[in-house]
Amino acid sequence: MTAYHFIGIKGSGMSALAQILSDMKHHVQGSDVNKIFFTQKPLESKGIPIYPFEKVNIHEEQTIIASPAYNDENAEIQAAKEKNMKIHYYPHFLGEFIQNFTSVAVTGSHGKTSTTGLLSHVIGEARPTSYLIGDGTGKGEENSEYFVFEACEYRRHFLNYHPDYAIMTNIDFDHPDYFKNVEDVFEAFQSMAMQVKKALIACGDDVYLQRLNAQVPVLYYGLTEDNDFYAKDIQSDAEGTHFDVYVRSSFYGSFSIPGYGNHNVLNALAVITLCDYENIELATVQKQLKTFQGVKRRFSEKELGNQILIDDYAHHPTEISATIEAAHKKYPEKEVVAVFQPHTFSRTQAFLDEFASSLSAADRVYLCDIFSSARENNGELTIHDLQDKISGCEIIHEEKTDVLQTHENSVIIFMGAGDVQKFQKAYEQTLEKRVK
Repeated sequence: MTAYHFIGIKGSGMSALAQILSDMKHHVQGSDVNKIFFTQKPLESKGIPIYPFEKVNIHEEQTIIASPAYNDENAEIQAAKEKNMKIHYYPHFLGEFIQNFTSVAVTGSHGKTSTTGLLSHVIGEARPTSYLIGDGTGKGEENSEYFVFEACEYRRHFLNYHPDYAIMTNIDFDHPDYFKNVEDVFEAFQSMAMQVKKALIACGDDVYLQRLNAQVPVLYYGLTEDNDFYAKDIQSDAEGTHFDVYVRSSFYGSFSIPGYGNHNVLNALAVITLCDYENIELATVQKQLKTFQGVKRRFSEKELGNQILIDDYAHHPTEISATIEAAHKKYPEKEVVAVFQPHTFSRTQAFLDEFASSLSAADRVYLCDIFSSARENNGELTIHDLQDKISGCEIIHEEKTDVLQTHENSVIIFMGAGDVQKFQKAYEQTLEKRVK
């Protein structure tokens, strides 16, 4: 078996890939900074060694996989080059690795992590499946037939992949530090579409995805009847969401999912479409959709007294709207409180009005200071620019989260792609002190 050394093993994709190779009985180790990340917990549970960056970690018999975040300034990159060793950067390695399986790339501006997790849960019950999810989760099967993986559009990273299938959930303007506008995003997805080898599964309700050209069949799913696969009679209750699926006007089957909101129905439709194309048994799909427990940081719930605390990765206006909609549908009798930490100054500036509009769907809004990126200059933008656009909005600080106690019968959603979890943790500690 090959010995792999990961440079930057705590990155979400790197951690997941390391777990996969370890599950496949390869020797795996890695290195990273000393800061603790949630992605290292599954590595530690599998006994994968994690070292500080040092030249002595590099040995000639290893296969080196490096995160694109590191360059020649990294001591281990330097050591590998001094030994004339080939450095496999993560996207390139993954692009070659997926060729060993029937590969399914899941991509889109929103929903790709949840859809990747859902597809893995469903198809893995029917066939030997390995998967890589963007929340740092990875699982390898030694005799895998399928490989399901999240493919990120940022900096056009997904153009390193030539998968058998691609699921495209939507196209929206995001990552304004890289993409110029939504047309630039569309061009990236169009390029990706041309690299798919068997079939493309795309949301037909998305106006940009309708414009795609591909050299393979394109199957559209959605909530309108002009799609190949579409949902009707969508209903929600305490058990979740229930709907019927039709294929080109013919009834296909009835399905239930634990989640709420149309975005979760669409994610399920994407999985149903792919599974039908690959002849996965309908009964298996129905059973697995009903039992999916979600992925990390996507509507992750905790009940404390009369309050429901939700941790969610939503950091774009479209995602915020979907998360708040889901909270209203699941808990119609409760007040919905949004605690939002904007992620990067460039995104906050680009979507200032859209953030205000999406957050206003909550009954009450609290804002945390903007989580900045090392790549950007904040200019003169502050969190108060967003606050001024939302009626009744307040700024919240980590050391003063006790104001949330005033919302007794409520759903409190902590949203953001930075470190908004620390606000939830601080609030939980406040509640613990009150109990004592």
